[in-house]
Amino acid sequence: MSVVTSNFRVSANTPNYAYVFNFEQDFDQRENRDWMINNWYQAFYFVGAYMVFVFGGQAYMQSRPRYELRRVLAAWNVFLAAFSIIGTVRTLPEMIHVLREYGLQHSVCNPSFIEQVKVSGFWTWMFTLSKVPELGDTIFIILRKQNLVFLHWYHHITVLLFSWYSYTEHIAPARWYVVMNYIVHSIMYSYFALRALRYNVPRYVAMVITTSQILQMVVGAYVSYLGYQVKLRGEFCQISEDTAKLAILMYLSYFVLFARLFYNAYLQPKRGKLQKSE
Repeated sequence: MSVVTSNFRVSANTPNYAYVFNFEQDFDQRENRDWMINNWYQAFYFVGAYMVFVFGGQAYMQSRPRYELRRVLAAWNVFLAAFSIIGTVRTLPEMIHVLREYGLQHSVCNPSFIEQVKVSGFWTWMFTLSKVPELGDTIFIILRKQNLVFLHWYHHITVLLFSWYSYTEHIAPARWYVVMNYIVHSIMYSYFALRALRYNVPRYVAMVITTSQILQMVVGAYVSYLGYQVKLRGEFCQISEDTAKLAILMYLSYFVLFARLFYNAYLQPKRGKLQKSE
């Protein structure tokens, strides 16, 4: 794999990357945006097929024994963890650079991360496309006959639809959405991989992951609202008012669902303990 260390056009918004791969240097944000503008609706096809599998698969497995799939599951989670870690390493430096040099409003309203910086631009494109294969998480839940909660499939389909649609606008708050999601998924999929490999991971790790997901929803809603307010003041912010409202609504719905999950999993008294105390 070739690495570009020179002849890389650097703008004021570009952090000092130690190396840039050729496939990152060759990233064409205009071409990929045009493709998404013409094809974003295809996300509905993936969602349709996914929902058929969600309900049809559960019905099919109802009278059949569960599949173990532990090795395949471990490999799947290792792959997604590695992808997320790489995505974090390639996008987080750009956001830190922008926050340090230009401040919060620039990070929320200026789409330089995708329109000027090829490294973070490429990995934002990869993030958007990755929402399709991530639907595969549900396959393991259904085939292993585990509990499939509403939050799981609702989160998958709404993230896919929103990511593909919002990419057509190159919305600036996506800088935050992408980096936060890569970071959380780096931890989450690493945890899932360890569990699939039968490592005894302390319970508090799962609590930390769910807490980080809740925090992600709070920050996502906040930066979307901040972008919306900047837009209302008549200042430049690369997000439409409708998309900002949609993002705020989406993140608030996630917050409620993840907070409920946290309460049910870690705070709600167990029924057995209640009966014993009574």
